[in-house]
Amino acid sequence: MKCNDLFASGKALCLGVFLCTGLVAGAQGNLQIRHLANEQNIVVLDSVKKFLHLPVQDDAPEGKVNIVINNKGQFAQSMNVRLAREKIDSYVPLDLSAYVDQNVSIDIAGMPSSSLCWKELKMSDSFDMTNKEKFRPVYHHTPAYGWMNDPNGMFYKDGVYHLYFQWNPYGSVWANMHWGHSTSTDLMHWNFEGCAIVPDAWGAIFSGSCVVDHNNTAGFGKGAVVAFYTSAKATPWGDVQSQSMAYSLDNGKTFTKYEGNPILTSSEKDFRDPKVFWYAPGKHWVMILAVGQHMEIYSSVNLKEWKKESEFGAMQGAHGGVWECPDLVEIPVEGTREKKWVLICNLNPGGPFGGSAAQYFVGSFDGKKFVNESPTQTKWMDWGKDNYATVTWNNAPDGRCIALGWMSNWQYANNVPTRQYRSANTLARDLTLYREGQELYLKSTPSSEVKKARGKKVSIPSFKVSEKHEMVNLFEEKQGAYEVEILIQNAGASKIAFCLLNDKGEKVSMYYDLNRKQFVMDRSESGTVDFSKDFPAVTVAPANVDKELTLRLFVDRSSIEAFGEDGKFVMTNLVFPSQPYVKMCFEADKNGYAVKTLNVYKLQ
Repeated sequence: MKCNDLFASGKALCLGVFLCTGLVAGAQGNLQIRHLANEQNIVVLDSVKKFLHLPVQDDAPEGKVNIVINNKGQFAQSMNVRLAREKIDSYVPLDLSAYVDQNVSIDIAGMPSSSLCWKELKMSDSFDMTNKEKFRPVYHHTPAYGWMNDPNGMFYKDGVYHLYFQWNPYGSVWANMHWGHSTSTDLMHWNFEGCAIVPDAWGAIFSGSCVVDHNNTAGFGKGAVVAFYTSAKATPWGDVQSQSMAYSLDNGKTFTKYEGNPILTSSEKDFRDPKVFWYAPGKHWVMILAVGQHMEIYSSVNLKEWKKESEFGAMQGAHGGVWECPDLVEIPVEGTREKKWVLICNLNPGGPFGGSAAQYFVGSFDGKKFVNESPTQTKWMDWGKDNYATVTWNNAPDGRCIALGWMSNWQYANNVPTRQYRSANTLARDLTLYREGQELYLKSTPSSEVKKARGKKVSIPSFKVSEKHEMVNLFEEKQGAYEVEILIQNAGASKIAFCLLNDKGEKVSMYYDLNRKQFVMDRSESGTVDFSKDFPAVTVAPANVDKELTLRLFVDRSSIEAFGEDGKFVMTNLVFPSQPYVKMCFEADKNGYAVKTLNVYKLQ
């Protein structure tokens, strides 16, 4: 079942609630609001119900919301929330179920007494789960509500793919980092499982990874799931980042934090995003960390004590911003029995088209040190604007290397025109290596599970394009969620152009430039683009331009992913059309070309 299906079915998960952007209610009699000096406020709960609905305004300044139990000085829970001052963009639930039989007050600082939120606070034992977000994808993973960024802690166990993610359950912009949790049996349909790991005394819960400890090396239990994450603490003297861990004995549903946290510390400012894996030849664990603009590699036999082994990154690859979210995986080379190690390195800013992007290095690894075999090359995983924080699943079945990214860009992620949630993940992608000349490159192919999700198929008869060819009804389904499979045979054209468009003339233009050997996508007229000067963009990928060109386009309401040449190039871009793209137009110059195959699939 997809998140979308969960909205439709009305099933409650995690907090037992999903967001409702349309809910409006006045403050009830079981709430007493007291306004103090200097924008200090106390909400006294005469009786505690399961949830307090908080009205949120995305562009408002943050206020501090603290749960106070029995008037004790220590806050039971604290979070930053952009409570509504002039307007309401959405509601989020504050779960009070743990405090039902206690004396509860809510301390709210930094909110004027004139704010709209005071009239709209509401206690309830339920929460309306209706999806009211028109841009929500149909077949991509999204959080049920709130903000999401990096995928975290991905592992496979007992037939289930587990996906954790950076999550703010108290608003649709970045703050209050928790680990949210979703599960899937097929990488296409996701169940939202709620919150897995919450902030603590050592800080917010930043990105990291999970491993399945099959041999009980840590002593938590055979087959325990062990999570590693960055504890990020803001202090008056500056931010502090350290590494912590937690373990789960119920297959990742709940976690117990390790009493010896943090397990790894540093004086470095940027010290984060631990990716841990088992190195079989050396019979030890490996952790790779992002530290400023380089990576550090550590080893351990028990997951608790770690030894620094090496560093990587100086004078290699792109350094336009901070390095983040590393991964180190062994990947087969197509057509051979050879395997190579690939170090994935996400950086922000510094991408080829501005902002966030993922680069990678191909080389060797001996359990302690990674050596890049092409130190003068910079290689990009995706040639769009919106693929970041790409990491892979631990323990994936059949030896597969399956990757997933965050489908956004830090240039505008907080400002995209959604309200109920922000951000989706890319499609799951199987990674392999292929050789071109003397170089090895990554190939990212939509995971095989994508084809299994195909529903109704529409096959367009082959046609020739000499000047212009337009299809008015590309697909009768109007959800804006489909896959287009194209095979083009060139007859001498130097430019093979096509676009997706809607009845309002909003369009995404794409073309192959055969002289420059490039694939280009232009979203500057794709719909709503004015929320950021960095959003209207033209992205370019190197492409082999043989006589036959193959392309798969995945359109899902607010995104387009293009996979060319069976994944030799990938381009991921967000779009926000006012209506779904239902038309397709082809154009050519010179001798034209033939569209030999054009299949459109509903994905479900």
